[in-house]
Amino acid sequence: MAAKAVILHAAILAAATVAAPSFAQTNDPSLTQKQIDCLNRTTAAGADCGKENGGNNGGKPGTAGAGGGAVFMPALIVDLFPNPPAQPAAATPASSSGGSASNGPANPPPPPAPPSGGPVTPRTGLNLAEPPRAVSGEFVPDEVLVTVAGDAGAVQQIATSFGLQVRSQRQSRLLGATLVRFGIPDGRPVGVVLAQLAADGRTQRREPNHVYSLQQAGAVVNYAFDHITLDPKQASGENVRIAVIDTGIDDSNPALAGVIADQFDAMPNVPIVKRDHGTSVDGLIAGVNPLEGMAPGARIYHARAFEGGKSTMDVILAALDWAASQDVRIINMSFVGPKNDLLDTACRNARALGIVLVAAAGNNGPKAPYGYPAAFDSVIAVTATDAKDQLMPQANRGPYVFISAPGVEMVAPSGAGSDVVTGTSFAAAIVSGAIANLLHSQPARTADWVEKALATTAKDLGHKGRNDDFGYGLLDTKAAEAVKE
Repeated sequence: MAAKAVILHAAILAAATVAAPSFAQTNDPSLTQKQIDCLNRTTAAGADCGKENGGNNGGKPGTAGAGGGAVFMPALIVDLFPNPPAQPAAATPASSSGGSASNGPANPPPPPAPPSGGPVTPRTGLNLAEPPRAVSGEFVPDEVLVTVAGDAGAVQQIATSFGLQVRSQRQSRLLGATLVRFGIPDGRPVGVVLAQLAADGRTQRREPNHVYSLQQAGAVVNYAFDHITLDPKQASGENVRIAVIDTGIDDSNPALAGVIADQFDAMPNVPIVKRDHGTSVDGLIAGVNPLEGMAPGARIYHARAFEGGKSTMDVILAALDWAASQDVRIINMSFVGPKNDLLDTACRNARALGIVLVAAAGNNGPKAPYGYPAAFDSVIAVTATDAKDQLMPQANRGPYVFISAPGVEMVAPSGAGSDVVTGTSFAAAIVSGAIANLLHSQPARTADWVEKALATTAKDLGHKGRNDDFGYGLLDTKAAEAVKE
């Protein structure tokens, strides 16, 4: 009885830590022993879970019975495939004390072949049991991401012991471990599964598969050059290697002619529908006539990791690993999502490699929570200003905001030719292009130097000194260029 109570406490505590504050939680002291057993999936209770109280999983709505959840989550998944493979029967999960399940999950059919396309490097090194899906909300409700110490055999043993599916696994360069995307086939809440996995010493880090969103606000000559004091006639990022993690792109757009050095598809089983956002970001960084970017001549290494404006943590981590392997100097991340330890670790390790990380601060309003990856210490968080150097009203606020740059109503290339774009996504692209100019003129400059130069030379906006709205102020490329090594 004492052991089960400890396990229940750990499961509920983990559920509380992974859920967003807006999700309801349960900590009901009136839970019966049968409800506790159902939550922990003990063999003794397994046969009767769901029968008590008229088949309502042991009692009241919202309690943590076998079919209920310690955390309430909406239905978040929208399957992109019209005829998905049938799910295998769920295995009987192990007890939370770490015992083995009687049967491991069956392997479902392989995912459909990716559509034909241009010279894009497919995502490799994966043992896929189920393709990625388009999602919305805080995190995927039936998946967890885990770094595992051990080989593929250890991964399968963990899956069998805890009644999970191995949906993908690969060796992550930036995490320094095997990253596994486990599926939860039996409806257990993510927080409960994370708590159960914490008891297994082979699991190193355990996180929800958080969902991230591209940062484009609603929707003229590009006024950015003048506002960030960058002479368009002298602007150059020649041979500076920049990775962009975004949507697919229209590489036939004249503004991207000769700009794209290589492409990588981190979600090859998901058809490309939208190409606008990624095309605009690449164009603002390094586009050529008629829509010249901030750093013409830069070499863009483009990783497609978004569709329908959404992506998940495992897809983004695959894109980051690929980017780090391309010897890039800058990684542009024009997306926002919740805090995630795996992403934090990957960003810190990328920064340790000397890569400058630039991210959108977010378009979710002044009262929105911090946007990640921008809010990580290793990342330069960019907010958006307009042609009058006024803050974009939809911009996130907070002490993590580092620098301001033009991002409101700018002309940029898009999948349809060109468009007027607004958002911190595009302000981040302006900053990435400006940094490419700084690294082009002096390739030996470090990521630390870049951060210091931007901070000490920014044009003060808003309240004096660094503030939650504008960060250090408006980017001043000319002044940053003059900062001594």
